[in-house]
Amino acid sequence: MPVSFKDQVAIVTGAGGGLGRSHALMLARHGAAVVVNDFGGGRDGSGGNTEASEAVVREITAEGGRAIANAGNVTSEADMAALVEQTLSAFGRIDVLINNAGILRDKSFAKMEIDDFRRVVDVHLLGTAVATKAVWAKMREQAYGRILVTSSTSGSYGNFGQANYGAAKMGVLGLMNVLHFEGAKYGIHLNAILPTAATRMTDDMMDPTMLELLTPELVSPAAVWLVSRDAPSRTALLAGAGTVSRLALVESQGVCFAGTDFTPDTVGERFEEIATLDRQIEVMAGLDHVDRIIANARAALATKG
Repeated sequence: MPVSFKDQVAIVTGAGGGLGRSHALMLARHGAAVVVNDFGGGRDGSGGNTEASEAVVREITAEGGRAIANAGNVTSEADMAALVEQTLSAFGRIDVLINNAGILRDKSFAKMEIDDFRRVVDVHLLGTAVATKAVWAKMREQAYGRILVTSSTSGSYGNFGQANYGAAKMGVLGLMNVLHFEGAKYGIHLNAILPTAATRMTDDMMDPTMLELLTPELVSPAAVWLVSRDAPSRTALLAGAGTVSRLALVESQGVCFAGTDFTPDTVGERFEEIATLDRQIEVMAGLDHVDRIIANARAALATKG
């Protein structure tokens, strides 16, 4: 079936420009009523106004869509509670939340003040948690919800000068992994998008020829599909320049030392065998890993006995 958000309501944070604006426009074009949230601050999180969110609302309504603006700060529980109240008052339900709001304060770790670290984690990680917590009860009550977190290769792979950003972006993947289990019986799906796009956050980091290939519109189809009715849960897609791929967390088969002389030296001696990914495993839950290593230990001890 074609992707449709008819009769659905979506909230997009950080939607006053860049990726968030692109996501909001695409949701509206596929039938959703959209709440365009944007604090309106600078790239570093300073300032704040309603102009950006209101401009996107005008774009949506000019195309015949339904949208309202919100200038709440995702780090504020009061603001996010008010956002939910505004959404329910205007549209009566909340089906989709795309967590997209973010700031940058890039510096090498040696030069970074802890306040710069804290502010970025507050917006990206805690802001995602605060906004998600605000909609969680309503989605449980409805027995339906689609939530997207925005991660980054700066977290999954690393990027010089972004210790704060990378740490926060790995944190949202952990949040997704846990809430996937907690939301399952209520029909709530959690997914992640790892975008590579030219936005005001990145426009001075790449040359113009690269930026031309990295429009936000080449990310939004993947993001919007991840919050659709038929999308899976606990899936992380990387999207940029027209390529979409899946991010997976894997572990090696490993070596079981149970019942043997287990020392730092034996780990070092067998490190190549421990580290090889020739027989990698994609583990779908933390307890699945526990079950596997317990089974290994019991088998090794039984053989020795």
